Amino acid sequence: MPLNDAPLLRALAGDRPDTTPVWFMRQAGRSLPEYRDLRVGTRMLDACLTPDLAAEITLQPVRRHGVDAGIFFSDIVVPLRLAGVEVEIEPGRGPVFAAPVRTAADVARITAIDPASLDTTRIQEAVRIVVAELGDRTPLIGFAGAPFTLAAYLVEGGPSKEHLRARAMMHTDPESWNRLAGWLAQVSRTFLAAQRAAGASAVQLFDSWAGSLSPADYRAFVAPHSARAVDGIDGPVIHFGVGTGPFLADMRLDGRADAVGVDWRVPLDEAAAVLGGDVTVQGNIDPALLSAPWPVLEAHIRDVLHRGSAARAHVLNLGHGVPPEADPAVLTRIVELVHAVRVEPALGAVR
Repeated sequence: MPLNDAPLLRALAGDRPDTTPVWFMRQAGRSLPEYRDLRVGTRMLDACLTPDLAAEITLQPVRRHGVDAGIFFSDIVVPLRLAGVEVEIEPGRGPVFAAPVRTAADVARITAIDPASLDTTRIQEAVRIVVAELGDRTPLIGFAGAPFTLAAYLVEGGPSKEHLRARAMMHTDPESWNRLAGWLAQVSRTFLAAQRAAGASAVQLFDSWAGSLSPADYRAFVAPHSARAVDGIDGPVIHFGVGTGPFLADMRLDGRADAVGVDWRVPLDEAAAVLGGDVTVQGNIDPALLSAPWPVLEAHIRDVLHRGSAARAHVLNLGHGVPPEADPAVLTRIVELVHAVRVEPALGAVR
């Protein structure tokens, strides 16, 4: 089977393959015992930047679960590390920056770094290893963080619940905000393009914290920069954010996104009605239900598949990432169920 006929790529192009393609965000790592064994003694960012290690972690869930795509094992702050920004991922906390970016001078300092100067050699080497192993049957999805989520971490200096400083910068110093977000868009685009050039079949832009924004702020201060992050990327683009229901239509990025990921809060038939008939939906199993009794989870999955039939095409995924405590056997069972179910397009589907 040529790779272009892979169910995931057909769905991203708007086709409906015989079986609904399925993969899981954060399937590479976290919940897998083989991943934890492999990571012993290795810091997160070091693992991301060690080609054979990153490749093996990317491949582990494909082998175990039989998913329809690999998602490149990385972290949204990896391109910032490649740009020379001092950042570490602290266990139990997340990315922490040595020098937060909060003033116009801070923004001028960091944006003086040329995004085109990122040395993506190790990233591309890892991608090539994965693509060679996956062969012509399973596509690889490249990955990068969206400008707002990266900016939120940079401005706050680390994880935050409400991202108050980042949101304040938009209004108190819009010039600096747009300069920073514009630079981050170029960084993300460089990172995505490197993965695509090395053989990734599609890419996903991930906006973890977009849900903290009002629709007006998203449209004015964020969407244009996210659009630039994927502008001109050759190949299918998936755009996903958490809590983006109030501005879901904007996640299409003026047509640059071939698929929009939907979190667990918005039923997929409702999302399809908002998004229109020329975009694929991705999602949206509630990650909380991974720990529910199988009959409960199975009913939920079948409902998600049914609601996804309202869109032009559907990629089954979670409404966010795999929780660390998830039972890998449950994920495998989900894949088996999805591949066994035949979904017909809904009557009156948005197409």
